[in-house]
Amino acid sequence: MTKDEQTEGIDQNGQQESPLRDIPVTDGEEVPLQQQLETATAQAEDNRNQYLRSVADLENFRRRSIREREELRQFAMSNLMEELLPILDNLGLGIASARTQTDSNAVADGVTMVLDQFKGVLSRNGLVEINPQPGDAFDPHQHESMAHQPSDDLPPEVVSQVIRVGYALNGRILRAASVVLSSGPAAPGADSK
Repeated sequence: MTKDEQTEGIDQNGQQESPLRDIPVTDGEEVPLQQQLETATAQAEDNRNQYLRSVADLENFRRRSIREREELRQFAMSNLMEELLPILDNLGLGIASARTQTDSNAVADGVTMVLDQFKGVLSRNGLVEINPQPGDAFDPHQHESMAHQPSDDLPPEVVSQVIRVGYALNGRILRAASVVLSSGPAAPGADSK
């Protein structure tokens, strides 16, 4: 042990230095240890209470968020359902009319009107129909190829027929359109079998 290490903690008078030398002094006197302890204990208790309040607030926020999310999930579709009710009414009227109507064209016209009303409601709520036309380029993000078919009128790898219409909701594909792609003109002699 060096001489500096031996004298560390000893003041100029040879007395052991107090580890509390940084304690505030009032009117030339040190603050009593008991008072310091009481102050520190009070501060610790205050900190603990603040922590417990913060934890409780966070738990309340979590519960409220879960409750609000559940309510939103339950009632988010209420506006859409309200818009669909007249369509249900019109379908009921159409069925009643079809049972008494002898003109099938009038029934078909009524069903077409209800279908257009239904598509309008869905469209206003973000549903977009994916219905490519023959000759449109194949888009693997929106179309699903079901088969290839020779075509003298269409170049290879374009839509030649739509089997099932697709739909997207607010930009997200719900169902891709099922299509048949053109494989170009038929090879000579392919029909001879």
